[in-house]
Amino acid sequence: MSETTNAGEKHVAVLAFPFGTHAAPLLSLVSRIAATAPNVYFSFFCTSNSNNSDFSNEGLNNIKPYDVYDGLPEGYTCSFNNPIEPVMLFLKALPENYKSVMEVAVRERQREISCIMSDAFYGFAGKMAEEMDVNWVPLWTAGPRSLLVHVDTDVIRKRLGDSGSEDQTLEIIPGFSSSMRAVDLPEGVIINISTPFSMMLHNMGLMLPHATAVAINSYEEIDLDIVNKLKQRFHEFLNIGPFLLTCPQTICSDEHGCLEWLDKHKTDSVAYISFGSVITLPPPEQAALAEALEASGFPFLWSLRSFEESLPKGFIERTRTQGKIVPWAPQMLVLGHRSVGVFVTHCGWNSVLESVIAGVPMICRPFFGDQRLNMRTVEASWGVGVGLEGGVFTKDGMVKALEQTLSSEQGKEMREKEEAFNKSALEAVARDGSSTKDFNTLVKLVTS
Repeated sequence: MSETTNAGEKHVAVLAFPFGTHAAPLLSLVSRIAATAPNVYFSFFCTSNSNNSDFSNEGLNNIKPYDVYDGLPEGYTCSFNNPIEPVMLFLKALPENYKSVMEVAVRERQREISCIMSDAFYGFAGKMAEEMDVNWVPLWTAGPRSLLVHVDTDVIRKRLGDSGSEDQTLEIIPGFSSSMRAVDLPEGVIINISTPFSMMLHNMGLMLPHATAVAINSYEEIDLDIVNKLKQRFHEFLNIGPFLLTCPQTICSDEHGCLEWLDKHKTDSVAYISFGSVITLPPPEQAALAEALEASGFPFLWSLRSFEESLPKGFIERTRTQGKIVPWAPQMLVLGHRSVGVFVTHCGWNSVLESVIAGVPMICRPFFGDQRLNMRTVEASWGVGVGLEGGVFTKDGMVKALEQTLSSEQGKEMREKEEAFNKSALEAVARDGSSTKDFNTLVKLVTS
């Protein structure tokens, strides 16, 4: 890049992906590393919207945010009918929007870049690191099974064909069982392979084996067979999670009184429903879910941002003593409460980790990305949750799933299985645990 002084001092460039729950976990990890290495400077590159959301005024002095161009034309307004458009426009701006601001950071810091950390999506970061002759350490924020699929995409396409039958089983993939089907694979593996996002993921899978190390928000013992296969594909595969146990968590307020309401209910009796900050249920499914909750009689806590139009008429009044609907809930505190007996979820990786560590079985309604694969793992491999009949919410199918998890021997068995996940997670993050050892290796690779 440009001429600088202090060539012997360390300056880590961190390239974050600004959509979904990607930038915040990477910043959380960087903050943890930076706390152990106060003399190393970290320049964190992301869009202004993301940086403004994720950075507080009380951060570490050796981390500085830099805003990169978001790809949006001046005066742009996102259309409700095309929410993915900002992502596509951002992808078109890559990687030049990062390169230009990285040059600014080098001049300001008076230090050449000594290492690049990035979201794993950014295969181009590996090429940049190679040109600079520095380490590249990407972070995969989802689970190990979906990571293996992306790394082995070419092998999968060869065996299944670019557009293999959705019902084709996946036991041909090492570590996968016959209960997993082609339809469970993330978009871009064998369908919709020519979109910009799919091509980015394919390039990622090709580049990650060249990384100095690949880090993941997980722990080895959660899926040891898959983890061992990934270790064969990477120079270093570092399980440094789960972040909810290893990285400082923001203290959440309970402004809507969720915990006080849960205190009034019996152990393992409440259904907690939340689909994260991105997903909105189709109105017919939201109505079916509401009908099932009412018909089942089980108490429920539903985190629902907007609900008046798509709930059955009179539902709120009829279920006022049975359930509680809030626009937001402190999820980890809710899942950790003794009265919560099942989590109705979209099966994003963070939600899956939170649920298994809290010991709460899942009812899974996945939508996109790695969520279907997570659901199949939860249901078929781990036995700690169930999917829905037909894959969508219906009144009868949801009542059946609630009864399976809340009032049957099967639900009790799920909770017993999750006790082992909780134990292994706590052991992994202990002083001599596998995640702690991998984190110490990561610090050396990033800061040395």
